[in-house]
Amino acid sequence: MNRFNAIFSNFDPRIYLFTVGHFSIDWAQGAIPALLPYFIDTCHLSYQDAGTLVFANILLSSIIQPIFGYYADRVSRPWFAPLGTIISGVSIAAIPFVTSYWVQFFLSMISGLGSAIYHPEAARMVNGLAGEQKGKALGTFSVGGNAGFAVGPMFAGFCAYVAGIEGLVLYAVFNAAVALLINHHMPAIMRDIANNTHVATKSADAAETKNDWASFGKLTILIFARAIGFSACNAFIPLYFISVLGQTAATGSMALTILFALGAVITYFGGILADRFGCVRMLRVAFLIMIPAMFLLVNSSSLAAAMMFLPLVAFALFAPYSAAVVLGQNYLGKNVGFASGVTLGLSTTFGGLVTPLIGRAADAVGIASALQILWIVAIVGALFSFVLRSENHSRSENVARVTSTPAKECE
Repeated sequence: MNRFNAIFSNFDPRIYLFTVGHFSIDWAQGAIPALLPYFIDTCHLSYQDAGTLVFANILLSSIIQPIFGYYADRVSRPWFAPLGTIISGVSIAAIPFVTSYWVQFFLSMISGLGSAIYHPEAARMVNGLAGEQKGKALGTFSVGGNAGFAVGPMFAGFCAYVAGIEGLVLYAVFNAAVALLINHHMPAIMRDIANNTHVATKSADAAETKNDWASFGKLTILIFARAIGFSACNAFIPLYFISVLGQTAATGSMALTILFALGAVITYFGGILADRFGCVRMLRVAFLIMIPAMFLLVNSSSLAAAMMFLPLVAFALFAPYSAAVVLGQNYLGKNVGFASGVTLGLSTTFGGLVTPLIGRAADAVGIASALQILWIVAIVGALFSFVLRSENHSRSENVARVTSTPAKECE
Protein backbone atom coordinates (compact mmCIF):
# COMPACT_ATOMS: atom_id res chain seq x y z
CA MET A 1 0.00 0.00 0.00
CA ASN A 2 2.84 2.41 0.80
CA ARG A 3 4.40 1.67 -2.59
CA PHE A 4 1.04 2.29 -4.28
CA ASN A 5 0.64 5.63 -2.52
CA ALA A 6 4.19 6.66 -3.41
CA ILE A 7 3.62 6.01 -7.08
CA PHE A 8 0.55 8.21 -7.28
CA SER A 9 1.61 10.91 -4.82
CA ASN A 10 4.72 11.71 -6.89
CA PHE A 11 2.78 12.32 -10.10
CA ASP A 12 3.44 15.91 -11.19
CA PRO A 13 0.04 17.65 -11.54
CA ARG A 14 1.42 20.02 -14.19
CA ILE A 15 1.26 17.10 -16.60
CA TYR A 16 -2.50 17.66 -16.55
CA LEU A 17 -1.83 21.17 -17.86
CA PHE A 18 -0.24 19.75 -21.00
CA THR A 19 -3.05 17.20 -21.17
CA VAL A 20 -5.52 20.09 -21.35
CA GLY A 21 -3.30 21.67 -23.99
CA HIS A 22 -3.41 18.39 -25.93
CA PHE A 23 -7.19 18.50 -25.63
CA SER A 24 -7.26 22.05 -27.01
CA ILE A 25 -5.15 21.07 -30.02
CA ASP A 26 -7.15 17.99 -30.94
CA TRP A 27 -10.61 19.40 -30.29
CA ALA A 28 -9.71 21.95 -32.99
CA GLN A 29 -8.56 19.20 -35.36
CA GLY A 30 -11.62 17.11 -34.51
CA ALA A 31 -13.89 19.98 -35.52
CA ILE A 32 -12.99 19.82 -39.22
CA PRO A 33 -14.62 16.45 -40.10
CA ALA A 34 -17.79 17.46 -38.24
CA LEU A 35 -17.98 20.63 -40.33
CA LEU A 36 -17.78 18.82 -43.67
CA PRO A 37 -21.59 18.51 -44.08
CA TYR A 38 -21.83 22.24 -43.41
CA PHE A 39 -19.21 23.01 -46.07
CA ILE A 40 -20.89 20.65 -48.55
CA ASP A 41 -24.26 22.32 -48.00
CA THR A 42 -23.24 25.97 -47.83
CA CYS A 43 -20.22 25.98 -50.15
CA HIS A 44 -21.47 23.24 -52.50
CA LEU A 45 -18.36 21.07 -52.11
CA SER A 46 -18.05 17.57 -53.53
CA TYR A 47 -17.16 14.63 -51.29
CA GLN A 48 -13.67 14.74 -52.77
CA ASP A 49 -13.25 18.44 -51.94
CA ALA A 50 -14.54 17.84 -48.42
CA GLY A 51 -12.16 14.93 -47.86
CA THR A 52 -9.29 17.08 -49.14
CA LEU A 53 -9.89 19.55 -46.30
CA VAL A 54 -9.18 16.75 -43.83
CA PHE A 55 -6.12 15.80 -45.83
CA ALA A 56 -4.87 19.41 -45.75
CA ASN A 57 -5.09 19.39 -41.96
CA ILE A 58 -3.39 16.03 -41.53
CA LEU A 59 -0.72 16.57 -44.18
CA LEU A 60 1.06 19.53 -42.62
CA SER A 61 0.67 18.18 -39.08
CA SER A 62 2.07 14.75 -39.81
CA ILE A 63 4.90 15.65 -42.19
CA ILE A 64 6.27 18.61 -40.22
CA GLN A 65 5.82 17.06 -36.78
CA PRO A 66 8.90 14.77 -36.96
CA ILE A 67 10.95 17.79 -38.09
CA PHE A 68 9.79 19.83 -35.10
CA GLY A 69 10.44 16.82 -32.85
CA TYR A 70 14.01 16.51 -34.18
CA TYR A 71 14.47 20.24 -33.66
CA ALA A 72 12.94 20.28 -30.15
CA ASP A 73 15.28 17.52 -28.97
CA ARG A 74 18.29 19.69 -29.84
CA VAL A 75 17.16 23.29 -29.36
CA SER A 76 14.28 23.63 -26.93
CA ARG A 77 11.61 26.18 -27.79
CA PRO A 78 9.14 26.03 -24.86
CA TRP A 79 6.99 28.77 -26.37
CA PHE A 80 6.10 26.39 -29.20
CA ALA A 81 3.54 24.75 -26.87
CA PRO A 82 1.38 27.85 -26.23
CA LEU A 83 1.94 29.09 -29.79
CA GLY A 84 0.65 25.85 -31.30
CA THR A 85 -2.41 25.98 -29.06
CA ILE A 86 -3.31 29.50 -30.20
CA ILE A 87 -2.72 28.76 -33.90
CA SER A 88 -5.01 25.72 -33.83
CA GLY A 89 -7.85 27.56 -32.11
CA VAL A 90 -7.70 30.75 -34.18
CA SER A 91 -7.62 28.90 -37.51
CA ILE A 92 -10.84 27.02 -36.68
CA ALA A 93 -12.48 30.17 -35.32
CA ALA A 94 -11.78 31.97 -38.63
CA ILE A 95 -13.57 29.41 -40.80
CA PRO A 96 -17.11 30.87 -40.36
CA PHE A 97 -15.96 34.17 -41.81
CA VAL A 98 -14.63 32.84 -45.13
CA THR A 99 -16.42 31.36 -48.13
CA SER A 100 -13.51 30.62 -50.47
CA TYR A 101 -12.64 26.93 -50.63
CA TRP A 102 -8.93 27.67 -50.91
CA VAL A 103 -9.00 29.89 -47.83
CA GLN A 104 -10.73 27.05 -45.98
CA PHE A 105 -8.02 24.74 -47.29
CA PHE A 106 -5.35 27.14 -46.01
CA LEU A 107 -6.98 27.42 -42.56
CA SER A 108 -7.17 23.64 -42.32
CA MET A 109 -3.45 23.46 -43.05
CA ILE A 110 -2.66 26.14 -40.47
CA SER A 111 -4.61 24.22 -37.85
CA GLY A 112 -2.39 21.25 -38.68
CA LEU A 113 0.68 23.47 -38.29
CA GLY A 114 -0.44 24.35 -34.77
CA SER A 115 -0.69 20.67 -34.00
CA ALA A 116 2.79 20.00 -35.41
CA ILE A 117 4.27 22.80 -33.29
CA TYR A 118 2.57 21.75 -30.06
CA HIS A 119 2.93 17.98 -29.85
CA PRO A 120 6.71 17.40 -29.93
CA GLU A 121 7.54 20.19 -27.48
CA ALA A 122 4.68 19.38 -25.11
CA ALA A 123 5.44 15.65 -25.16
CA ARG A 124 9.11 16.39 -24.47
CA MET A 125 8.17 18.48 -21.42
CA VAL A 126 5.74 15.83 -20.16
CA ASN A 127 8.56 13.31 -20.49
CA GLY A 128 10.84 15.62 -18.50
CA LEU A 129 8.29 16.13 -15.69
CA ALA A 130 7.32 12.48 -15.45
CA GLY A 131 10.37 11.14 -13.64
CA GLU A 132 9.97 7.38 -13.29
CA GLN A 133 6.27 7.49 -14.19
CA LYS A 134 6.67 8.09 -17.91
CA GLY A 135 4.09 5.50 -18.94
CA LYS A 136 1.37 6.98 -16.76
CA ALA A 137 2.35 10.54 -17.74
CA LEU A 138 2.31 9.98 -21.50
CA GLY A 139 -0.82 7.86 -21.18
CA THR A 140 -2.56 10.75 -19.43
CA PHE A 141 -1.27 13.14 -22.09
CA SER A 142 -2.67 10.88 -24.83
CA VAL A 143 -6.11 10.72 -23.22
CA GLY A 144 -6.29 14.52 -23.50
CA GLY A 145 -5.89 14.26 -27.26
CA ASN A 146 -8.49 11.54 -27.62
CA ALA A 147 -10.90 13.49 -25.45
CA GLY A 148 -10.35 16.49 -27.72
CA PHE A 149 -11.20 14.44 -30.79
CA ALA A 150 -14.36 13.30 -28.97
CA VAL A 151 -15.57 16.74 -27.85
CA GLY A 152 -14.45 18.69 -30.92
CA PRO A 153 -16.94 17.17 -33.38
CA MET A 154 -19.78 17.50 -30.88
CA PHE A 155 -19.12 21.17 -30.17
CA ALA A 156 -18.46 22.03 -33.83
CA GLY A 157 -21.65 20.22 -34.83
CA PHE A 158 -23.59 22.14 -32.18
CA CYS A 159 -22.25 25.43 -33.52
CA ALA A 160 -22.81 24.61 -37.18
CA TYR A 161 -26.25 23.03 -36.98
CA VAL A 162 -27.86 24.38 -33.80
CA ALA A 163 -26.41 27.54 -32.23
CA GLY A 164 -24.85 29.24 -35.25
CA ILE A 165 -21.53 28.78 -37.03
CA GLU A 166 -20.11 31.94 -35.45
CA GLY A 167 -19.93 30.01 -32.18
CA LEU A 168 -16.70 28.47 -33.46
CA VAL A 169 -15.03 31.64 -32.16
CA LEU A 170 -15.01 29.88 -28.77
CA TYR A 171 -12.24 27.64 -30.12
CA ALA A 172 -9.98 30.70 -30.22
CA VAL A 173 -11.11 31.91 -26.79
CA PHE A 174 -10.60 28.57 -25.05
CA ASN A 175 -7.28 27.83 -26.74
CA ALA A 176 -5.94 31.29 -25.95
CA ALA A 177 -6.82 30.81 -22.27
CA VAL A 178 -5.03 27.45 -22.20
CA ALA A 179 -2.00 28.96 -23.94
CA LEU A 180 -1.77 31.75 -21.36
CA LEU A 181 -1.99 29.23 -18.53
CA ILE A 182 0.77 27.06 -20.01
CA ASN A 183 2.95 30.11 -20.61
CA HIS A 184 2.44 31.29 -17.01
CA HIS A 185 3.77 28.03 -15.57
CA MET A 186 6.53 27.57 -18.14
CA PRO A 187 9.48 29.10 -16.21
CA ALA A 188 8.99 26.79 -13.21
CA ILE A 189 8.39 23.81 -15.49
CA MET A 190 11.63 24.39 -17.37
CA ARG A 191 13.59 24.71 -14.11
CA ASP A 192 12.26 21.38 -12.89
CA ILE A 193 12.91 19.68 -16.22
CA ALA A 194 16.51 20.88 -16.08
CA ASN A 195 16.87 19.11 -12.73
CA ASN A 196 15.75 15.82 -14.31
CA THR A 197 18.08 16.00 -17.33
CA HIS A 198 20.46 13.31 -16.11
CA VAL A 199 17.63 10.88 -15.38
CA ALA A 200 16.14 11.45 -18.85
CA THR A 201 19.53 10.91 -20.47
CA LYS A 202 20.01 7.60 -18.69
CA SER A 203 16.56 6.46 -19.79
CA ALA A 204 17.32 7.34 -23.42
CA ASP A 205 20.63 5.46 -23.29
CA ALA A 206 18.79 2.32 -22.21
CA ALA A 207 17.24 1.88 -25.69
CA GLU A 208 17.80 -1.27 -27.77
CA THR A 209 20.65 -0.99 -30.27
CA LYS A 210 19.46 -3.36 -33.03
CA ASN A 211 17.33 -2.58 -36.07
CA ASP A 212 15.00 -5.14 -37.64
CA TRP A 213 13.97 -3.36 -40.83
CA ALA A 214 12.13 -6.37 -42.27
CA SER A 215 9.82 -6.61 -39.26
CA PHE A 216 9.36 -2.84 -39.20
CA GLY A 217 8.34 -2.92 -42.87
CA LYS A 218 5.66 -5.52 -42.12
CA LEU A 219 4.48 -3.49 -39.14
CA THR A 220 4.22 -0.41 -41.35
CA ILE A 221 1.63 -2.18 -43.51
CA LEU A 222 -0.52 -2.72 -40.42
CA ILE A 223 -0.06 0.87 -39.36
CA PHE A 224 -1.09 2.13 -42.80
CA ALA A 225 -4.16 -0.14 -42.74
CA ARG A 226 -5.20 1.29 -39.38
CA ALA A 227 -4.48 4.83 -40.62
CA ILE A 228 -6.84 4.36 -43.57
CA GLY A 229 -9.57 3.14 -41.25
CA PHE A 230 -8.99 5.97 -38.79
CA SER A 231 -8.90 8.76 -41.39
CA ALA A 232 -11.87 7.43 -43.36
CA CYS A 233 -14.02 7.06 -40.24
CA ASN A 234 -12.94 10.51 -39.07
CA ALA A 235 -13.92 12.11 -42.38
CA PHE A 236 -16.91 10.11 -43.56
CA ILE A 237 -18.85 8.72 -40.58
CA PRO A 238 -20.94 11.93 -40.25
CA LEU A 239 -21.59 11.89 -44.01
CA TYR A 240 -22.46 8.18 -43.93
CA PHE A 241 -25.01 8.75 -41.17
CA ILE A 242 -26.57 11.58 -43.18
CA SER A 243 -26.48 10.17 -46.71
CA VAL A 244 -27.06 6.46 -46.08
CA LEU A 245 -28.88 6.25 -42.75
CA GLY A 246 -30.98 9.39 -43.29
CA GLN A 247 -29.94 11.05 -40.04
CA THR A 248 -29.37 14.71 -39.25
CA ALA A 249 -25.96 16.36 -39.33
CA ALA A 250 -26.07 16.67 -35.55
CA THR A 251 -26.55 12.90 -35.23
CA GLY A 252 -23.62 12.32 -37.58
CA SER A 253 -21.40 14.53 -35.45
CA MET A 254 -22.59 12.75 -32.32
CA ALA A 255 -21.61 9.39 -33.83
CA LEU A 256 -18.08 10.70 -34.37
CA THR A 257 -18.01 12.01 -30.82
CA ILE A 258 -19.06 8.61 -29.47
CA LEU A 259 -16.34 6.91 -31.54
CA PHE A 260 -13.61 9.15 -30.14
CA ALA A 261 -15.00 9.13 -26.60
CA LEU A 262 -14.75 5.35 -26.65
CA GLY A 263 -11.33 5.70 -28.25
CA ALA A 264 -10.05 7.85 -25.36
CA VAL A 265 -10.79 5.05 -22.92
CA ILE A 266 -9.78 2.19 -25.20
CA THR A 267 -6.40 3.75 -26.06
CA TYR A 268 -5.46 3.90 -22.38
CA PHE A 269 -6.53 0.34 -21.59
CA GLY A 270 -5.21 -0.95 -24.91
CA GLY A 271 -1.72 -0.09 -23.73
CA ILE A 272 -2.30 -1.96 -20.49
CA LEU A 273 -3.54 -5.01 -22.40
CA ALA A 274 -0.51 -4.86 -24.70
CA ASP A 275 1.80 -4.87 -21.67
CA ARG A 276 -0.12 -7.79 -20.21
CA PHE A 277 -0.61 -10.02 -23.26
CA GLY A 278 2.02 -8.79 -25.73
CA CYS A 279 2.04 -6.25 -28.54
CA VAL A 280 1.82 -8.69 -31.43
CA ARG A 281 -1.09 -10.56 -29.88
CA MET A 282 -2.88 -7.24 -29.28
CA LEU A 283 -2.46 -6.28 -32.95
CA ARG A 284 -3.75 -9.64 -34.16
CA VAL A 285 -6.86 -9.50 -31.99
CA ALA A 286 -7.62 -5.90 -32.97
CA PHE A 287 -7.36 -6.53 -36.72
CA LEU A 288 -9.36 -9.74 -36.53
CA ILE A 289 -12.11 -7.73 -34.84
CA MET A 290 -11.71 -4.88 -37.33
CA ILE A 291 -12.76 -7.02 -40.30
CA PRO A 292 -16.34 -7.83 -39.17
CA ALA A 293 -16.69 -4.52 -37.29
CA MET A 294 -16.00 -2.42 -40.39
CA PHE A 295 -18.07 -4.70 -42.64
CA LEU A 296 -21.09 -4.52 -40.36
CA LEU A 297 -20.80 -0.75 -39.86
CA VAL A 298 -20.61 0.21 -43.55
CA ASN A 299 -23.41 -2.20 -44.44
CA SER A 300 -25.77 -1.05 -41.71
CA SER A 301 -29.27 -0.10 -42.78
CA SER A 302 -30.48 1.53 -39.57
CA LEU A 303 -29.22 3.94 -36.94
CA ALA A 304 -29.59 1.33 -34.19
CA ALA A 305 -27.42 -1.17 -36.05
CA ALA A 306 -24.71 1.37 -36.83
CA MET A 307 -24.58 2.56 -33.22
CA MET A 308 -24.34 -1.04 -32.04
CA PHE A 309 -21.24 -1.64 -34.17
CA LEU A 310 -19.47 1.63 -33.28
CA PRO A 311 -17.91 0.21 -30.05
CA LEU A 312 -16.39 -2.68 -32.02
CA VAL A 313 -14.97 -0.24 -34.57
CA ALA A 314 -13.59 1.92 -31.74
CA PHE A 315 -11.87 -1.07 -30.15
CA ALA A 316 -10.37 -2.19 -33.46
CA LEU A 317 -9.03 1.29 -34.28
CA PHE A 318 -7.79 2.44 -30.89
CA ALA A 319 -6.79 -0.68 -28.94
CA PRO A 320 -3.72 -1.45 -31.14
CA TYR A 321 -2.35 2.09 -31.02
CA SER A 322 0.08 1.71 -28.11
CA ALA A 323 1.08 -1.78 -29.22
CA ALA A 324 2.07 -0.52 -32.68
CA VAL A 325 4.16 2.33 -31.25
CA VAL A 326 5.97 0.12 -28.75
CA LEU A 327 6.60 -2.61 -31.31
CA GLY A 328 7.92 -0.13 -33.89
CA GLN A 329 10.39 1.27 -31.38
CA ASN A 330 11.46 -2.25 -30.43
CA TYR A 331 12.11 -3.15 -34.06
CA LEU A 332 14.16 0.02 -34.68
CA GLY A 333 16.02 0.24 -31.39
CA LYS A 334 18.81 2.34 -32.94
CA ASN A 335 16.37 4.77 -34.58
CA VAL A 336 13.58 5.21 -32.07
CA GLY A 337 12.90 8.76 -33.27
CA PHE A 338 12.49 7.64 -36.86
CA ALA A 339 10.21 4.80 -35.73
CA SER A 340 8.05 7.30 -33.85
CA GLY A 341 7.91 9.58 -36.88
CA VAL A 342 6.60 6.77 -39.06
CA THR A 343 4.19 5.21 -36.56
CA LEU A 344 2.79 8.53 -35.32
CA GLY A 345 3.32 10.99 -38.16
CA LEU A 346 3.79 9.67 -41.67
CA SER A 347 1.29 6.87 -41.10
CA THR A 348 -1.37 9.47 -40.38
CA THR A 349 -0.41 11.31 -43.55
CA PHE A 350 -0.89 8.10 -45.52
CA GLY A 351 -4.40 7.75 -44.10
CA GLY A 352 -5.14 11.36 -44.99
CA LEU A 353 -3.76 10.83 -48.49
CA VAL A 354 -6.27 8.05 -49.09
CA THR A 355 -9.20 10.13 -47.80
CA PRO A 356 -9.65 12.25 -50.97
CA LEU A 357 -9.49 9.06 -53.06
CA ILE A 358 -12.30 7.56 -51.00
CA GLY A 359 -14.20 10.83 -51.41
CA ARG A 360 -13.72 10.64 -55.17
CA ALA A 361 -15.04 7.07 -55.16
CA ALA A 362 -18.01 8.23 -53.06
CA ASP A 363 -18.82 10.88 -55.68
CA ALA A 364 -18.76 8.20 -58.38
CA VAL A 365 -20.44 5.15 -56.77
CA GLY A 366 -21.92 6.40 -53.50
CA ILE A 367 -20.47 6.71 -50.03
CA ALA A 368 -21.66 3.28 -48.84
CA SER A 369 -19.88 1.50 -51.70
CA ALA A 370 -16.73 3.59 -51.30
CA LEU A 371 -16.45 2.75 -47.60
CA GLN A 372 -16.26 -0.99 -48.32
CA ILE A 373 -12.52 -0.32 -48.53
CA LEU A 374 -12.47 -0.28 -44.71
CA TRP A 375 -13.01 -3.99 -44.18
CA ILE A 376 -10.78 -4.83 -47.16
CA VAL A 377 -7.76 -3.03 -45.69
CA ALA A 378 -8.58 -4.65 -42.34
CA ILE A 379 -8.08 -8.04 -44.01
CA VAL A 380 -4.67 -6.91 -45.28
CA GLY A 381 -3.70 -5.73 -41.81
CA ALA A 382 -4.84 -8.96 -40.21
CA LEU A 383 -2.78 -11.04 -42.65
CA PHE A 384 0.38 -9.07 -41.96
CA SER A 385 -0.19 -9.27 -38.19
CA PHE A 386 0.48 -13.00 -38.40
CA VAL A 387 3.90 -12.59 -40.01
CA LEU A 388 5.23 -10.14 -37.41
CA ARG A 389 8.15 -11.17 -35.23
CA SER A 390 7.05 -11.38 -31.62
CA GLU A 391 8.73 -9.00 -29.23
CA ASN A 392 11.53 -10.55 -27.20
CA HIS A 393 11.77 -7.89 -24.55
CA SER A 394 10.14 -7.61 -21.17
CA ARG A 395 7.16 -5.36 -20.64
CA SER A 396 9.22 -3.00 -18.49
CA GLU A 397 11.78 -2.58 -21.30
CA ASN A 398 8.98 -1.83 -23.75
CA VAL A 399 7.52 0.84 -21.51
CA ALA A 400 10.93 2.44 -20.92
CA ARG A 401 11.62 2.55 -24.65
CA VAL A 402 8.29 3.98 -25.75
CA THR A 403 8.58 6.76 -23.19
CA SER A 404 12.22 7.57 -23.83
CA THR A 405 11.37 9.57 -26.99
CA PRO A 406 8.66 12.27 -27.06
CA ALA A 407 5.86 11.19 -29.38
CA LYS A 408 2.37 12.29 -30.48
CA GLU A 409 -0.80 10.26 -29.86
CA CYS A 410 -3.01 9.24 -32.66
CA GLU A 411 -5.09 12.01 -34.07
